Amino acid sequence: MTRLILLHSPLLGPLTWRRVAAALAERGAAAEAPAWPRLSTLGEDCYAALANSMAATLGAGEPAIVVAHSGAGALMPSVAALAKGRLKGVIYCDAILPHPGLSWFDTAPPNLAAQLLAGAVDGRLPPWDQWWPPGALERLVPDNDQRMALIGELEPIPVGYFEELAPELEFDAPGAYLQLSGAYVEESQISGRKGWPVVRLPLHHLAMLTHAEAVAGAVQSLAGRLEEAHG
Repeated sequence: MTRLILLHSPLLGPLTWRRVAAALAERGAAAEAPAWPRLSTLGEDCYAALANSMAATLGAGEPAIVVAHSGAGALMPSVAALAKGRLKGVIYCDAILPHPGLSWFDTAPPNLAAQLLAGAVDGRLPPWDQWWPPGALERLVPDNDQRMALIGELEPIPVGYFEELAPELEFDAPGAYLQLSGAYVEESQISGRKGWPVVRLPLHHLAMLTHAEAVAGAVQSLAGRLEEAHG
């Protein structure tokens, strides 16, 4: 099977995908879970800096299918533009779809954007785990050690990342969609209308941590369908 690169949301860390990468390896797949550069280390042009980093990862091996979780989906056109043919396809996993010419704030529910901006301190938003009501993360990730490891990878996030407009780039990489939660119904429906393969697992946004085998099976199935359709 084609090499798989599992990309966490830039708001989270690579721990997100490690259990799925291990499950895929047990199935004989070549899977990697690299880390994006930390957003706190970037300047104004976040899309370019993130894309440069991941294009280098893509260039370090065989062409790959990328599995993009959550906010990583918006970065795929920028990565593809620099990867020079190394990107064979994208599986969007409970992910936002590319939104050229728009910012993250433009695509988010207005009440969430307002809530986050109200909590900004010195140009930074609170870490991702602090966006949600008390107990929400505990319900998603009940294992305390696993949850603490996840939180340990988080940090305050520069507001500029959310305000930056996504570059307007042509992007035609083959796509597929893996929906894990009800929050991404619209994205999976759009993907279906595009003619992409779609798998829906009634789990939750961080199911890669708690249901690694199920997610690995869905990723492997969708990767196989992309390979069959596009060679």
